[in-house]
Amino acid sequence: MGTQDENLLQHELEVMAGILESKAQYRKIVKAGIAKWVKDFQDGRIEIKTVDDLKKLIEIDIELQKDEF
Repeated sequence: MGTQDENLLQHELEVMAGILESKAQYRKIVKAGIAKWVKDFQDGRIEIKTVDDLKKLIEIDIELQKDEF
């Protein structure tokens, strides 16, 4: 493998590592949002008719996990 190919591969690895790190951070945010929603629901601050926010958080979490398999 030539130097140019090695540099390109190294760059691609660094970009992928950055993407994976960002996804991990986003999952932490989403998980915290889900936990907060559940707590607010349990405390009676959220009515069952407003579950769309929870659905969106769960869908985001699932999307972030798709590439992990």
